[in-house]
Amino acid sequence: MKRRQFLAATAALPLAACDAARTIDGGFVGVSDARGHLLRAASWPAPATTRRTRVLIAGGGVAGLAAARALRLRSIEDFTLLELEDSAGGNSRGGEVHGVPCPLGAHYLPVPGDSAHEVQDLLEELGLRQRVAGRWVYDERHLCHSPQERLFIDGQWQDGLLPVQDVDAKTLADYQRFAQLVQQASNAAKFPIPVANRPLAAVHSALDAITFEAWLDQHNLAAKPLRWYLDYCCRDDYGAGIASVSAWAGIHYFASRHGFSAPGDEPLSERDAGVLTWPQGNGWLTQRLIQPLGERLRTGNVILRVAAGKHGVEVDAFNTSTQTVERWLAGHCILAMPLFVAAHVVENPPPALREAAARLRYAPWLVANIHIKAALHDRPGAAPSWDNVIYRPDMDGSSGEGLGYVDAKHQSLAAVPGATVLTHYRAFGIAPAQRKNLYGQPWSHWRDVVLGELSLPHPDLQEKVTCMDIMRYGHAMSTPGPGTRSSAALRALQGPLPAPWQRLHFAHSDLSGYSVFEEAFTHGHRRGMALA
Repeated sequence: MKRRQFLAATAALPLAACDAARTIDGGFVGVSDARGHLLRAASWPAPATTRRTRVLIAGGGVAGLAAARALRLRSIEDFTLLELEDSAGGNSRGGEVHGVPCPLGAHYLPVPGDSAHEVQDLLEELGLRQRVAGRWVYDERHLCHSPQERLFIDGQWQDGLLPVQDVDAKTLADYQRFAQLVQQASNAAKFPIPVANRPLAAVHSALDAITFEAWLDQHNLAAKPLRWYLDYCCRDDYGAGIASVSAWAGIHYFASRHGFSAPGDEPLSERDAGVLTWPQGNGWLTQRLIQPLGERLRTGNVILRVAAGKHGVEVDAFNTSTQTVERWLAGHCILAMPLFVAAHVVENPPPALREAAARLRYAPWLVANIHIKAALHDRPGAAPSWDNVIYRPDMDGSSGEGLGYVDAKHQSLAAVPGATVLTHYRAFGIAPAQRKNLYGQPWSHWRDVVLGELSLPHPDLQEKVTCMDIMRYGHAMSTPGPGTRSSAALRALQGPLPAPWQRLHFAHSDLSGYSVFEEAFTHGHRRGMALA
């Protein structure tokens, strides 16, 4: 399919989707932006109730749940976890549509390397990892089944996401050159996950000083298929493309896990480690972290104020169930919330918190769960896969185009495919106008945009859709732009703070400058284990 044909085909799709989609049920679900915006209120009534707890955890995402688990491992049972939403889990929550479990955010966890030993221990505890005949193996029921990923390009599907069909000699040379540069960076310094496990090396600082796009320009890597693929990878992991993220982030995506293999290269051994995934995505993991908490987990609480003192911490929270303000008196407070929120609620915030919050930029996301009543007809090429992406060279990566979809029933062993849920993701970059656009458009607008895009590889999609639930994350993840990895303020917040803030402890993936499960879990675990 030529570019002109591609543009003509996609331009007509949203109108067709509009006509067919009027009978589709659905709406916006999940995260309540209105509840979060309660923090903008000018004043609040005095607390109606005062409660006490030894440790208060503010935020029930992966970091907060990891901190709670760490306290329990230390036999500290006197703690309370306050969560803004009606369910904990943050960006790793799961849901269901018409009885089919599906992710509401993150949908997989790469098999962790040895740097992420805290996550390895969790997986061992959950029975996903065990030692057999002297080596660690993972439960195959939870490893992503093949085929894992495919790309819709030139009117057909290909295996893998790197464009390889009919690419010219310059593109192949750029693939080879990029693979060499990734390997050189890996040889010069380790790129661990989590990042706090290694000191900042000189090569990291140099890469962190410029955008990934500028780094590609320096190395004359201009092939459009390569740039599209790298932009897709950055939007997928960081919420923004190569023009926004640092060169450190772009290299880290590959050097930290599986390298980059150009066509014809022997794949690296670590690449075969695979990923863990579930129908409800990482909600499978967070639900198991939630289960032991019982009444110590209190949802529907908006943190309004955190005041650190010499002998304790005061936390005021608005209880959305009772519609009253409650005051919590705690010996310590673990702030497992985005740093821009922490900077807003902490009285007299530490200078490092103010600096870090001012530096970070957040990317909004949209997650659409699309229930289909029957299997889709497929275009020629690669077989239906877990991860399915559309090659769109006409887009510049800044307007919120989709990242494809995953199939919630890919792990099913059913012989005949049937009804399922396709989870579609859109990343909007860091421009403030995109956040306004995400929330300014009605559900029907995003319904038609999603159907229009996915109908390109699946013309029968519209007739098989029964329901579409859409999640909007206004500040889904912090994006590692230039200077983020080198931030002294982020490093300062990871350790003990001086008086008068010594009873405040920060735990969130923001401290790493980007949002993945391993970073969030490790920060939460460490704060819980280090608490006096």
